[in-house]
Amino acid sequence: MGTIRVLLADDHHLVRAGFRALLNSLGDVKVVAEAGDGDAALRLIEALQPDVALLDIAMPGLNGLQVAARAAQKCPSVRVIILSMHANEEYVLQALRVGAAGYLLKDAGTSELELAVRAVARGDTYLSPPVSKPVIEDYVRRVSSPPGSLDRLTPRQRKVLQLIARGCSTKAMALELNISVKTIEAHRAKLMEQLDIHDIAGLVRYAIRVGLVPTDI
Repeated sequence: MGTIRVLLADDHHLVRAGFRALLNSLGDVKVVAEAGDGDAALRLIEALQPDVALLDIAMPGLNGLQVAARAAQKCPSVRVIILSMHANEEYVLQALRVGAAGYLLKDAGTSELELAVRAVARGDTYLSPPVSKPVIEDYVRRVSSPPGSLDRLTPRQRKVLQLIARGCSTKAMALELNISVKTIEAHRAKLMEQLDIHDIAGLVRYAIRVGLVPTDI
């Protein structure tokens, strides 16, 4: 392919300058625009239709995930890489869910940045190695689990799962649903048994994956 046109969005000027210098040094990669916030990034994506958009996950206005979701709808040919300091797989799953083609940790080396940009530009998906292993393991567990598990949950169980994923405490859930703390604990235990998930982090990942919680953060 010819020159890879890249849009760079980060609210820190020095960070953008560093990425710009690295990208422009690659020869066939050119930074065609920069943005310091999500709203500007989305406008530039729509106007310029770059091959790749490197988006910081946390920006003023629209965050990187929100920009990625809207870009996927309005400009599906633009391939998005989320830039983040977070290696949490919940963030990675959200990025993939909204249509991002890559997830790159900000402490990655120059060679990894080049690898990521070239991979997504040719239509592949790229995840930084520290986050790819748990995501792949989660995917394997998901595809090997019985289908339709969400359908077996009662409306009350779904609500409890949703509240767990939002980070509510047991007491807060009990107050919102007007039931006892012991009943909440019983619902949580039953959820873990039915879904074969045995920790809160796993329940959160599952809720995100099946769409029970918003993908914007």
